[in-house]
Amino acid sequence: MSWQNNGNGDKPNPWGNGPRRGGGGGGEPPHIDDMIKKGQEQLKAVLPGGGRGLSLLLLVAFGVWIASGVYTVEPNEQGVVLQFGKRSETAATPGLHWHMPYPIETVEVRGVTDEKTIAIGSRTTNSRRAGRQTTATLDESLMLTQDENIVDVRFNVVWRIKNLGDYLFQLRDPDGTIKAVSESVMRELVGKNQITPIITTARGALEEEALLKLQSTLDTYKVGVTILRVQIIESEAPDEVKDAFLDVQRAEADQQKSRNVAAKYANEVIPRAQGRAEQLTQGAEAYRAQTVARAEGEAARFLSVYDEYALAKNVTQKRMYLETMEGILAGMDKIILDSKGGSGVVPYLPLNELGKKKSGGN
Repeated sequence: MSWQNNGNGDKPNPWGNGPRRGGGGGGEPPHIDDMIKKGQEQLKAVLPGGGRGLSLLLLVAFGVWIASGVYTVEPNEQGVVLQFGKRSETAATPGLHWHMPYPIETVEVRGVTDEKTIAIGSRTTNSRRAGRQTTATLDESLMLTQDENIVDVRFNVVWRIKNLGDYLFQLRDPDGTIKAVSESVMRELVGKNQITPIITTARGALEEEALLKLQSTLDTYKVGVTILRVQIIESEAPDEVKDAFLDVQRAEADQQKSRNVAAKYANEVIPRAQGRAEQLTQGAEAYRAQTVARAEGEAARFLSVYDEYALAKNVTQKRMYLETMEGILAGMDKIILDSKGGSGVVPYLPLNELGKKKSGGN
């Protein structure tokens, strides 16, 4: 709108009440009350029934506004009521609820039984040409082990909301916090283990330990989530050193195989040698005991003979002589001659016949 001077120094009145002069009085701007009153009068003229129709319209509008505060929480959901943007209460029970309508209060309703997954160490992309592809994120997956090796660990963390109020308002970025804490926990656990068990037999134990530690850490932050599973997708040496690492693994396997063969041989030979040694030891002990007993018996016998000899030397000597000769002549043919030439004995010895008789007897 352009205001033009009318040539007399007067300016046109923008409120439509004629010109105004200098600073003098002319038309005044309408008051807000007058504008509202005028609008009500125009509305009454349009609505049927005049003031009664306006009251009915206002009543309907108020009812619609009140009804807008009704909301439903399903069995798998939780609701959080916000009063001017600040958390007021949490509706954890399923059913029909009501809150003060907008803009006084609003409500956030989300599912708390749906499982959510955060991938660490890999990214999944979809393209029309290549389809679904998974690429490694090395700044997340490469970790240092206790024996100063680099291992590529890619894993998923599966979780769900436990307390919607804490999840929405305790942290600014709960999803980012879960991811950061998961990566930190896994790096700590990998740093306490050697590379071989991480990529072979200790993956299950590592997943279980990571789940417990991750849940404990998030509970201290009051994130309001439950960690369901930690799944290690891949744990292997980086591509740059994978071949060399496989060679080392094969060498370690061969070394272990040789150790097992040597241990098996030792388990067979050592008990056999120990048994043989025990057998020889027992034989020697038996021989020693036998020899000692025999020697002690001979000594006792000698002492007893000596005692008898001391009492009667002549008798003992003669008895010993007779016993000795009995032992010598026991298996021989004998002819006894009377040295005094007794009667009845032919002084002829058939020595040839004696020899034949002896040979035939054998």
